[in-house]
Amino acid sequence: MILVLDLEVRPDYRYLGPEIDRLLPAETAYRVFVDDPTLPDVGAYDGIVLSGSTASVYDDEHAEWIEPAAELVRRCRDEGVPLLGICFGHQLVHEALGGRVEADRRRATFVEMETVADDDALAGVDSTVPVLHADLVVEPGEGLETTARTAYSEHFCSRHADAPIRTVQYHPEFTERVADRPSDWEPGDRTFADSTARRTLENFARLCAGERPVATTED
Repeated sequence: MILVLDLEVRPDYRYLGPEIDRLLPAETAYRVFVDDPTLPDVGAYDGIVLSGSTASVYDDEHAEWIEPAAELVRRCRDEGVPLLGICFGHQLVHEALGGRVEADRRRATFVEMETVADDDALAGVDSTVPVLHADLVVEPGEGLETTARTAYSEHFCSRHADAPIRTVQYHPEFTERVADRPSDWEPGDRTFADSTARRTLENFARLCAGERPVATTED
């Protein structure tokens, strides 16, 4: 079973966590971690997903759940439990492992990423991906290797050198189905037909099941 932890603080934006839960091709459990920041027994799950959030990892006002979430990241690393961080989850993983996240500007559109290293989470994922974020990882956490970048983000995706931890700044669960929900979405001249980002969730489910997708360095 894969545990999906929703880290969204705004109820009107709390639709992406359930989409992760819906799209994962595996048995799942879903919990709004910001409402109940009790640390789960990470070893009881095949994998864990950390969702996006409109909060920032450096917000002291959210320390009551960010600190337990950071501890969960470290436990997954130490116990070898597969972990996928999405958007805020990506940033939290880096912050929890000693990296640094800074404010940038709001982006709610498609962007082009360049894959720069093998990453099984990116297998079959084309270069066009949807983003909804305003913060960036500017210094990677310990053990995290950058696997994709964009013109504005040097550390856009990553994988841990030793633990089954994968992180992506984009939203594989953001599809046409939810594009009319609160997000300030401006797709530009690209469409969801140009993106295969949701394959990230399929890849992670395979990782949790002990199966390895063929990694690729192609855009």
